[in-house]
Amino acid sequence: MKHAPHRTTGRIHGLAAIAAALLLSGCATTQNPQDPLEGYNRTVFRFNDAVDRTVLKPTATAYKNVTPSFMQTGVNNFFGNLSDAWSAVNNLLQGKGQAGMGDVTRFAFNSTFGIFGLLDIASEAGIPKHNEDFGQTLGVWGVPSGPFLMLPLLGPSTVRDTAALPADIGADIWKYKRPDNWRNIGSAIRVVDKRASLLDAGNLLEDAALDRYEFIRDGYMQRRQSQVYDGNVPRKDDGDDAGAATSNAEPAADPAGKGAAVPPAQPPENPPAK
Repeated sequence: MKHAPHRTTGRIHGLAAIAAALLLSGCATTQNPQDPLEGYNRTVFRFNDAVDRTVLKPTATAYKNVTPSFMQTGVNNFFGNLSDAWSAVNNLLQGKGQAGMGDVTRFAFNSTFGIFGLLDIASEAGIPKHNEDFGQTLGVWGVPSGPFLMLPLLGPSTVRDTAALPADIGADIWKYKRPDNWRNIGSAIRVVDKRASLLDAGNLLEDAALDRYEFIRDGYMQRRQSQVYDGNVPRKDDGDDAGAATSNAEPAADPAGKGAAVPPAQPPENPPAK
């Protein structure tokens, strides 16, 4: 009987060794070429997820349940109108003059006749909305996306999109709102409203995805590539499909957002609104 503790300790050490071996083998086989910083990114993802579950999601749920729908629509329209100004600049920088002037028109109409953007009369008038940022502009200019990067609190990104953040933040009109307390309150409402709009999608993701991190990472990378090309991502030959799926470099997109490799059949006259 006096040898039982030694046998128990040996079994524990053996199980620990097996678990460590499985963990190491798993880390060695799940490396994704687009995500060389996966260990770090997963740690940040868990932190973001904890903040979301304990603070953002409950607050957004209460906001959605208590705030009248017309007020939620007004908040969404107001901040969406502010983003149209920077979207116009990026469309023009990308050489998409028609879309850029459309964004200018949207901003002018909604800021005046739409009561500072609370009403989206531009959409009612048939003027499409775009969501262009400087990360997309860099992609159109031929800057590769670089590896996937999960940012604390800000969520999924890439090296290119992270480098573009200072320009996007600096161009945010609300950043210059005075007095500061109004700006801070508005910024908090903006975050909560945006999270509230994603509640249904988030619940579906939690129910469907086996690995939510992978689902978010892969979805983000595909979405960003689609945004750079306005939905017309150039296709490669069948033999290159594997390389296209894992490459983190995006070839330069032309100003119209069309890929140069294989043009799509019967392209639309106007790129789809984003």
